[in-house]
Amino acid sequence: MDETIHRDHPSPNWNERRLPISMVVLHYTGMETAAAALDRLCDPAAEVSAHYMIDEDGTVLRLVPEDKRAWHAGRSYWRGITDVNSASIGIEIVNPGHEFGYRPFTEAQMAALIPLLAGIMARHNIDPSNVVGHSDIAPLRKMDPGELFEWEVLARYGLALPTPKPRIRLLHENPGAFFLSLERFGYDIADGRAAVAAFQRRFRPRIIDGELDGEVGALLFELLMARDTDERDAEDH
Repeated sequence: MDETIHRDHPSPNWNERRLPISMVVLHYTGMETAAAALDRLCDPAAEVSAHYMIDEDGTVLRLVPEDKRAWHAGRSYWRGITDVNSASIGIEIVNPGHEFGYRPFTEAQMAALIPLLAGIMARHNIDPSNVVGHSDIAPLRKMDPGELFEWEVLARYGLALPTPKPRIRLLHENPGAFFLSLERFGYDIADGRAAVAAFQRRFRPRIIDGELDGEVGALLFELLMARDTDERDAEDH
């Protein structure tokens, strides 16, 4: 067994993939206890699952094999992909979420997530720009893993995009240009306010109001520039 996995706890909720793996989606469980979350993820009637679950003490459970399609994303979209379940690995991190008393994730959880995520990304050649939260792929429906999740910890290890430091404020005279850029970055822009709020939750969590402002515009510009440059460099090599 992979040394990052503490034990297997198989879920019956999976089927066959229809796309190659190109993404990782991070979630919080959003239930009152870890036991309740695990029961639901393994309940055939619930029809939900994930590949892994990380408990607050850092215990990592493997629920669905990586080569199978777990049912964690629901109706979602990222970078043109609508069957996100087929293209992704799903990791549930135990946390009661906004409904039951949202709180910071534990040091043990982050310490367990880092090697788990690093191994997944290496096995499937996943780019850090495709390590996303559930709120990124379903901005109208989801808020997890939420504004308290420590994305910058992952970024320090090259496991997620870092938040850039904008050099200027960039307020688009035409909001349509901003939303086209946001769609190119990956988001579903069908509901613009929800898409902006999801972007803020990920890259500017201190203010999540769904409003397009100069800081949000500048952050998106810097992120696109950095991502496109990195991907061109990768292609050249």
